[in-house]
Amino acid sequence: MFQRPGRYAVAMTETRWLDDTELSAWKHLSLMQLQLAARLNRELADDGLSYQDYVVLAILSEQPDERLRVVELGRELGWEKSRMSHHITRMSDRGLVVKERCPTDQRGAFVVLTVEGRRAIEAAAPAHVAAVRRLFVDLLSREQLYGLDSIARTVLAQLAEGD
Repeated sequence: MFQRPGRYAVAMTETRWLDDTELSAWKHLSLMQLQLAARLNRELADDGLSYQDYVVLAILSEQPDERLRVVELGRELGWEKSRMSHHITRMSDRGLVVKERCPTDQRGAFVVLTVEGRRAIEAAAPAHVAAVRRLFVDLLSREQLYGLDSIARTVLAQLAEGD
């Protein structure tokens, strides 16, 4: 995952392999993201939510009318259409969200936060924010946070252009 493949790899001369600094940054970012997501997932389980559930609920709760088109939510999360559909169906089955047809576009649909979904995120948010502070924010200086925010915005903007 992080290093050059074995000697049987094809077209190795065409690949721009990562140097030690690049490899270290990429490896540690990847592992940090995976481990933080796993830890947050475990902590949210106490509230009956997955980390993915929480993110969906958080995005919807930030919308003025607590709704977002399915395609926009999928784009925000970077999820494929089938993943989005399956996850929203599971959340809908649990009463956290509902899917409503778009009145102006017969093929479009909205994901809408329910009262139960609002209750779930309000119950989970204090412990989740405390975990984010403990596991991430409080470990970094203000300058590191600004730098990381800038880096993330740069990468996200490039990823959005690729769509």
